Amino acid sequence: MELEKLQEVIAEVLNVDPREITEKTTFLEDLGADSLDVYQIIMGIEDAFQIEIPAEKAERITTVGEAVELIRSSRE
Repeated sequence: MELEKLQEVIAEVLNVDPREITEKTTFLEDLGADSLDVYQIIMGIEDAFQIEIPAEKAERITTVGEAVELIRSSRE
């Protein structure tokens, strides 16, 4: 469930096909996201999942899978 919702957030921000996004997809290398894109994705995650992601944790996210794990751990 988290992955599908996250795919929608990423696809909206980066204008990519959500089906191309997997847990192994990297934000910078695979999706070509810059720091502003990543910031917008983090904001979208916070809105979509009703969570708050500390900046120090957000800075360490490099893959979609890491973002999914962060979402899951923030909801516990």
